[in-house]
Amino acid sequence: MSEQTGTWWIWRVFWILLIVTAVEVILGIIKPAVLIDNSFLGTTLLNLIFIILTIIKAAYIVMEFMHLGHEVKGLKLSILLPAVVLIPYLIFILLTEGHYIFGTL
Repeated sequence: MSEQTGTWWIWRVFWILLIVTAVEVILGIIKPAVLIDNSFLGTTLLNLIFIILTIIKAAYIVMEFMHLGHEVKGLKLSILLPAVVLIPYLIFILLTEGHYIFGTL
């Protein structure tokens, strides 16, 4: 019984990350036309979904494996907020510069 209570959280993390990754892989295989044909902020909706899911997975991994899940809300935000703001900004800069170099997004 003690082993079950000690390992249940890692299986919860495993299943949550598996589901999010499965959604990404399925979207990558199917590539719905509605997500590829429409764009927002200079990139396709499919790319935006991949970026958002990746940020969610990274934040969840940090929360679980860096033990931030049990900390106060202010500490969580002070660690996660810069990454959540800076990563999309860096991606925006890279896509914009890539457009200048290669001419396509």
